[in-house]
Amino acid sequence: MKYLIPGLTGLFLFCNTWLADAQSNGKGAVRPPVHKKPAPVAAPAPAAAGLTVPSWLPADAPLHPAATILTDVVDTKLDVRFDYKKQHLLGTAILTLRSHFYPQSELTLDAKGFDIQKVELVGEKKKSLNYNYNRRKLVIALDHPYPRSTPYQVRIVYVAKPNELPQGGSAAITNDKGLYFINPLGVEKNKPRQIWTQGETESNSCWFPTIDKPNQRMTQEISMTVESQFKTLSNGLLTSSHANPDGTRTDTWKLTEPHAPYLATMVVGDFAVVSDSWHGKPLDYYVEPQYAGTARAVFGHTPEMLDFFSKKLGVEFPWPKYAQVAVRDYISGAMENTSASTFGSFVQATKRELRDANYQTSEYVVVHELFHQWFGDYVTCESWANLPLNESFADYSEYLWAERKYGDDEASLIQELKINNYLEEAVNKREPLIRYRYVNREDMLDRHSYDKGGRVLHMLRKYVGDDAFYASLNRYLTQNKLSAVEISKLREAFEETTGEDLNWFFDQWFLKRGHPELRITHTYANGQVALRVRQVQDTVFQPVYRLPVSVAVWTGSNQPTEHRITITKADQTFQLPASQKPVLVKFDNETQLLAQIDEERTQDELIFQFYHARNYQQKAEVMNLLQNKTDQLSVSSLMRNALNDKFWNVRRLALEHLRGYRGPEPTGMRKDIIRVATTDPNSRVRVQALKTLSAFPDGSYGDLYGAAVADSSILVSAAAIEILAKRPEANSKQQVAAIENTRSSPLILAIAKFYALNGRLDQYPWFLRRLPDVAEADLYGYFQAFGTLMSNIPPVERDKGLKILEDYARTYPRYEVRLGAYHGLALLVPSTPGLKATLQNIREKETDDKLKALYNLM
Repeated sequence: MKYLIPGLTGLFLFCNTWLADAQSNGKGAVRPPVHKKPAPVAAPAPAAAGLTVPSWLPADAPLHPAATILTDVVDTKLDVRFDYKKQHLLGTAILTLRSHFYPQSELTLDAKGFDIQKVELVGEKKKSLNYNYNRRKLVIALDHPYPRSTPYQVRIVYVAKPNELPQGGSAAITNDKGLYFINPLGVEKNKPRQIWTQGETESNSCWFPTIDKPNQRMTQEISMTVESQFKTLSNGLLTSSHANPDGTRTDTWKLTEPHAPYLATMVVGDFAVVSDSWHGKPLDYYVEPQYAGTARAVFGHTPEMLDFFSKKLGVEFPWPKYAQVAVRDYISGAMENTSASTFGSFVQATKRELRDANYQTSEYVVVHELFHQWFGDYVTCESWANLPLNESFADYSEYLWAERKYGDDEASLIQELKINNYLEEAVNKREPLIRYRYVNREDMLDRHSYDKGGRVLHMLRKYVGDDAFYASLNRYLTQNKLSAVEISKLREAFEETTGEDLNWFFDQWFLKRGHPELRITHTYANGQVALRVRQVQDTVFQPVYRLPVSVAVWTGSNQPTEHRITITKADQTFQLPASQKPVLVKFDNETQLLAQIDEERTQDELIFQFYHARNYQQKAEVMNLLQNKTDQLSVSSLMRNALNDKFWNVRRLALEHLRGYRGPEPTGMRKDIIRVATTDPNSRVRVQALKTLSAFPDGSYGDLYGAAVADSSILVSAAAIEILAKRPEANSKQQVAAIENTRSSPLILAIAKFYALNGRLDQYPWFLRRLPDVAEADLYGYFQAFGTLMSNIPPVERDKGLKILEDYARTYPRYEVRLGAYHGLALLVPSTPGLKATLQNIREKETDDKLKALYNLM
């Protein structure tokens, strides 16, 4: 499913940083909480008397088994055109259907918010059919019971009205109306006219009638009539395109292999299409015309990815083409529609933006959606309870690609980030990966299904070995191709390949909640290391885990002795031979476990670990544990050496821990940091070096920051501007003004922060003028900067800005943007009579449960 972009966590972290900055400058900012548990929607399940129920145990939720199949949707043919003014779809659907097993005399379809104009049986003679419709379900009375041996066709003429549906959505997918008109009348500056769809989880039935469940599979043909200047995209191949007498054009796209209804897609817009190919199959990259020159750089690794995964899996990419399209105002990160993935516009980039190393993030979104073409599209979860069968694999593909393309350290960094993502969620939520009880099916789109699931697959790979892992995946894909499955099919594929019963692994990792919490200690005596492992997690609600793991015993600076052990008890001690007292005993030496590990080591052992680390995570662990000891020579030397490490994030992390360094040799250390700030090849490292220098209380680096404003990297330039916002030099305002017309949204946001703290009435028109150019992801911060600027101008001048913020806070589709506008208004409460009542009214009329909970926490 969609690429999960962590939302509120990053949002809150940004919000805290920015608002803290505003407060430090005397602004009345509203500070949202970080890492606090939101108010529960229901109490946890009751427990026996005297039993302490952990806060992360969810309340009882309804049971959601796989949908019972009475009728199969065999094929869907759609003929659609669009009313841009009303934002309606005018459609005709011809569905080919078959009774699944038992004869059926009634057909029930999902059809949300339609005007139904005609329902008829298609045959030698068309026959009108009686139906009942409640604007959610269309129940059609067939002319007689149909056995499973006799397919039949139903024709439905309808109007879809997505904007008239009740607003829904989730943290992962912020809206669920299925069909979206972007700037339909062309009145919004700098925004193209587009139409696109988003089907997961069950939103495609907002624009065509179907049985909207993941255990359905259908072939498909979609004919779209559009204005002649627009390009179209759908699943499968473009089989015809013809001009119409009225100046429109009708394109027909056909998919001859069956897929789930939620994977159907349509996109219409003014795109540049950059063409590529792989093994004779077309690869097309759809972008806005101004990005045509960089589209191949953004999506250009796709052929190499296809090679890599096709060979590893032993199953060649299974669809006739692969297209990737970037659209405006997308409601999630990306979506793996069969043979035609959709991405938010964040993947588009200018040449300058491509210079930033962090643009590699988009590459991982590309690989994530591509891997779904096997895991999710070719083989699909039969129910949303089994969603990790889609998302765990797509998530793990990011690790596999990093390992293949960029090496072990980059893969290790991904492993660290993903584990931390899951553990952060696990503070307030612990569920089985495969779970049939949930409140809303989109609850499944969480860090369990993505981040935890990917790490579980990594442990499975490490346990069975690479050859068995990929052979098992080949078996799983070939035995279950073009079908919907549950978790047992994956377990059976691994068991049939390896010959081992793996119920223990799948039970504890897929079907039970939680994760191991381990405390590791060791002693040495009589030629043996006594390694004690205690599982201290709450084992009433979580299992005692079986954990195969490696332990490295270093008795010198050469290679360690590695021991394979299997933990099976809550408290277990292992005796490991060692010829002398070890200089380091490293538990989980392969850094594979998904666990919280409290491992006792001395400072000398930690320093030894850093210089003999097996991967990035082992170095990062040491730097994190020693970050508050940089006043000690051995630790400051370690951090200084880390500035020369071959892996960029080791250098960046060392710089992060050197903020405010007060240890020995401050002059030499600062020279090293300045060198990194000006010469490091990685822009993320240069950014951190600038931030570290800015944390030093003495020293003048104004020239350095001024030069960085003109850096080739947008990230570096933006960081320098934000530093100068808080400590401006005499010429800073002129330097910022010289680039204030940039088209880069991150730079616009940085300039907004500068003007918020250093501007006055003269900059107010700039905020109004640049608002249309701000990317949706940056609006949260932009509105708070705007509110801060307005607090520095006369109240009589604020009316237009206040109206803009209020409109966004009340009506903008994305809740985090509404939250940012609300915060911008809140900054003005002390100097704006009546605004407090406006904010109260906004809170009272808010319908989004997530946002209401956030307001309650403020």
